[in-house]
Amino acid sequence: MEAVPPRARAYVACVVLGALPCVLPVLRALPVTDPPGTRTPWAAVLPLAALYAGCEQLARRRFAGTGYPVLLAAAFLLPPSAAALVALPGALLARAGRPSDPLRRVWRASQLVLAVWAAARAHTALGGHDTVAPCRFPAALGCAGVAAVVFSLVLTALDGGIRATCAHVPLRRAWRGLFARTLAPVAVHGLAGLMMAVLWRSPYGPVAALLVLLPMGASWWAYAQYDRERAAHRATIRALVQAVDIKDGYTRGHSERVGQATMMIARELGMDDERVEVLRFAGILHDVGKLGVPTRLLRKDGPLTPEERRVIELHPEYGHEMVRGISFLGEARAAILHHHERLDGSGYPYGLSGDRIPECARVVAVADAFDAMTSSRSYRRARPVPDALRELRRCAGAQFDPRMVTALARALARHGWHPAVTADDDRTPAPAPPGTRTPARSPQDGGAAGAGGAAEDGGAAIPPEAAEEAAARPGTSGAAVWPESGAAARPGGSARR
Repeated sequence: MEAVPPRARAYVACVVLGALPCVLPVLRALPVTDPPGTRTPWAAVLPLAALYAGCEQLARRRFAGTGYPVLLAAAFLLPPSAAALVALPGALLARAGRPSDPLRRVWRASQLVLAVWAAARAHTALGGHDTVAPCRFPAALGCAGVAAVVFSLVLTALDGGIRATCAHVPLRRAWRGLFARTLAPVAVHGLAGLMMAVLWRSPYGPVAALLVLLPMGASWWAYAQYDRERAAHRATIRALVQAVDIKDGYTRGHSERVGQATMMIARELGMDDERVEVLRFAGILHDVGKLGVPTRLLRKDGPLTPEERRVIELHPEYGHEMVRGISFLGEARAAILHHHERLDGSGYPYGLSGDRIPECARVVAVADAFDAMTSSRSYRRARPVPDALRELRRCAGAQFDPRMVTALARALARHGWHPAVTADDDRTPAPAPPGTRTPARSPQDGGAAGAGGAAEDGGAAIPPEAAEEAAARPGTSGAAVWPESGAAARPGGSARR
């Protein structure tokens, strides 16, 4: 549990304390919260609790999905305290696989207890129990709908709190979009739970109620297959990134760090979680086209010829061709193709300018540039984050989208920059001997915020001829330019990558 922040533990403790009064009356056989004159219906509580625990175990093995229909059926059938107890065994008996899992289990159990108790309380207050047994469907549907909304609201409220305390999501965004994403599946589960409750109270009994789970289980299984397919795609992405890292060892770990920075920018811009994930994939795969570039060019010592630079500048198109068939990447494919375009139209491969450059590509360009400057190489030290941000701001408007640069600066001010350490980051760069040239490394080694052409000594872009002379002059380190994609700085501005 070392990774769980103290304020998140305190938040979980508060949720646990709030959940205890919901189940203690049943556990102590004192139905304080039940309607007067009723007794805890253990004949229904125990089978439903066992059924929910079984559904959760199957879900963890990806044979089925969530047991929410069972929980909602309990909310429609049982008094609030008894219904809340149904969720407890299944959540607490989940197998622990990590040190923090016990705390996660307690959190999940408390969250579900509160949600089911609140749903059952709302259903009881509306007289829902009187509509289930006689199958008064219009009235039963309304009561069940209100209970499902209450269930979703409680889950959303508690999930937003844990995001704010554990994931450090700003309060103004912690709950954004959660309710809409929660309500749709809970509404479907609520219908299944209502059918279970009606059949449970019917002459056919609990066995008939179990039949409702069969079509739900089939749909869950189909979704599990889809999820496995997505997992296979992610494994493919990891393999591609590893291949790029092996081919261009000087930038090992760069792809993951660009993905991290891209995700920070996207979240700061207020994008929804699904789009943030797509942009993370774009950042990770932005240089996959280097697999189509000859290794001798990526590892060449000394400046590249114009023809060699043109070959390297084909890598965005190579990358786009490689991922074109991966449909779930969505707009990430456009980011891979256009992340070397510049706002002033002097980028590549198509020389797009301004808003004609896809927004996702403008995000990745800033993230790529930032990591290029803040990562160590064997021939130079990493720039400090403030220096890299100054260079990004200097090039904003001509090369980078100012909105993306501002978003990155805000995200770094809030969260800091803590990239994963890679093998190359551990090296301490040594000055090059007099008279040696800087290796014309791969696209991540660029200046002007990683886009090539910004000088390390003050950040001024210099023409390629001056760069070559500086590299060859005795007493210089040869690091006057950081050629992102091996291109030296263009006269009068930042280089292409």
